[in-house]
Amino acid sequence: MDLSSLDLMLSDPRHPFHLHHMEMALAEAGLAQDEDEVPVGAVIVSLREGVIAQAHNQREQLHDPTAHAEMIAITQAANALQSWRLEDCALYVTLEPCPMCAGAIVQARLPLVVYGCTDPKAGACHTLYQITGDMRLNHRAQVVGGVLSERCATVLSDFFAAKRRLGKK
Repeated sequence: MDLSSLDLMLSDPRHPFHLHHMEMALAEAGLAQDEDEVPVGAVIVSLREGVIAQAHNQREQLHDPTAHAEMIAITQAANALQSWRLEDCALYVTLEPCPMCAGAIVQARLPLVVYGCTDPKAGACHTLYQITGDMRLNHRAQVVGGVLSERCATVLSDFFAAKRRLGKK
């Protein structure tokens, strides 16, 4: 079974497959928070091999502006499959991908992106831009938003509220 035959079934953000993998992404977000990173987590699932990548934001730790959870997970998945083409995989991420990550999703040929909460300041799948669905590009991804959205949003808002209370960026 490939992703095209699962399209209808997987378009529901309440599908148990989505909930299970978003829980894993939330666990990764918790690891990021423990490391004082913005709590975003990502998981990539291969339909043939299962979970092949789990990552969280590491920008502060690595001093790397590109060290978003999605970017790290895409690199891990490509290494696991020994291919840059992630054609039979799904990306789960707690926050809607930014333009950089959406571009990487297109480049990696990921056919399915599932995210938790929208990003009103940088969302590039639905909110500000629709990079992953842009017909002018050579690849498009199906996007399912809103999976465990309230939990994903709460993790982020609680993190930034604590930062403000401490007077930090």
